Amino acid sequence: MYAVEVRHHIMIAHSFRGAVFGPAQALHGATFVVDAAILAEALDQNGIVVDIGRLDEALKAVLAPLNYKNLDDLPQFAGKNTTTEFLTRHVHDTLAETARAGGLGRDGRELHAIRVTISESHVARAWYEAPLW
Repeated sequence: MYAVEVRHHIMIAHSFRGAVFGPAQALHGATFVVDAAILAEALDQNGIVVDIGRLDEALKAVLAPLNYKNLDDLPQFAGKNTTTEFLTRHVHDTLAETARAGGLGRDGRELHAIRVTISESHVARAWYEAPLW
């Protein structure tokens, strides 16, 4: 399996509901490092998984509406705990739409999966990976 991966970061605020979250139930900020990897079983005729520049721009586009926002205020997250795990799936699903539509410079049917990793710190991270088809 081949992969190409890009990285960006976002700064957000949010709060959680549920006693399990302790002090994180209060509004707090976080800076997340977000890695997005596209996986393919074979390289294309150019010898790449996807165009890395297009993947870079696609990840920026997914993250832009979240950056410097209070996620509690965004309608698409109403009633949700925007945990790191939850956000990995959100980023994955949005990137998957672009990949399936060929927006990464390659026929989406030639791509196998997407893996999104979000690091909360140098010691804690979560990821979500799923096939595109």
